Amino acid sequence: MSIVDEAPGYLQVFADGSVKRFAPEIVSASDESHNKFKSKDVVIDPSKPITARMFLPHSLSSSSPLPLVVYFHGGGFCIGSTTWLGYHHFLGDFSVASQSVIVSVDYRLAPENRLPIAYEDCHTSLEWILSSYQAKSEPWLDRADLSRVFLSGDSAGGNIAHHVAMKAVSNGFDHVKIKGLLLIHPYFGSEKRTEKEMEEGAATDVAMNDMFWRLSIPEGLNRDCFGCDFEKAELSAVRWAEFPAAVVYVAGMDFLKERGVMYAQFLQMKGVEVVKLVEAKREPHVFHVFYPESEATRLLQRQMSEFINSY
Repeated sequence: MSIVDEAPGYLQVFADGSVKRFAPEIVSASDESHNKFKSKDVVIDPSKPITARMFLPHSLSSSSPLPLVVYFHGGGFCIGSTTWLGYHHFLGDFSVASQSVIVSVDYRLAPENRLPIAYEDCHTSLEWILSSYQAKSEPWLDRADLSRVFLSGDSAGGNIAHHVAMKAVSNGFDHVKIKGLLLIHPYFGSEKRTEKEMEEGAATDVAMNDMFWRLSIPEGLNRDCFGCDFEKAELSAVRWAEFPAAVVYVAGMDFLKERGVMYAQFLQMKGVEVVKLVEAKREPHVFHVFYPESEATRLLQRQMSEFINSY
C-alpha cells in the first residue's frame, strides 16, 4: 500500500486511508516520587476514547487549594501524546514549579478524527473535571481550586486552548472558572503566508505544516477556515470582555513566531483586558518538549508559574 502523506519518524498515511504512527520514547505514569512529582492516567470518556495524565507535586508548600492547569499537547492535531517522555517530564516539573494540579488531555487525533473533534474532546475534559470534582470521584481534584483554572498547550495544543476558551465563554460555562490562557508557540494559519513562512529556509517546515492542516481540517475547507484562522472567531463584544487573560509564548527561531504575535495583537484589538507576549529569542518551536531539562525550559516554567500565581 502506497504512502500518500508522511511525517518521517512520526506518521504515515496510506492510500486506503489507514494511518501508522511512530511514537518517540514514552513513559508510564507513576505515583512514586520522580523529580518531586507523581502522575497517574485517568479515563475521561471510554466511548471515544479520551484519556488524560494527571500530575501532582509530592511536596506541597501550602494546604490551600491548588490552581488547576488543563494542558493540551501539540502535534499538528495528528500526532503527540501526554505519554511522550518530553511532555511527561515538562509537565511533571511544571506541576512542582507552579504548585498546581495538571490534567494533560489525550484527545482523538486526525486524520481519523478531523476538527472540530479535538476541540470537542478537550472541552469534554472540563465537563469531566467538574463532574468528578462534584462527585468526589477523583481524589487529586480535591486539591484543586476550580475558581483558578488555566488552559495551556503548545503548538496545536495552543490552538485547542484558544478554541476551548472560546466555547466556554460563548456557552457561559462558568462552573469551572478559566482565569487565564498560556499558549506556547500556538499553531494557527491562513491561506496568506507570513514573511517568515515565505523565507527560503522555511520551505520544508511550511510544507509539513500544510500537510498537517490538510489532514486535520474538515474535508473541502482550506486554511482560512475557523480552526486555522483565529480571525474567524465569532464572539460579541460583551463576550470578548469576558475572555480570560492570556500570555502567548513565542520562540525566536520558530517560523510560526509571527502567528503567535498576530494572535496576541488580535486579542488586544478585541479588548481582552490582559494580554502578554513573551519571547525566547534563540529557541526553536516547542523546545520544551525536546529539551525538557534545558535552562530555556526551566525559564519557561518559571515564567508560566509567575503568570498563574498572579491570579
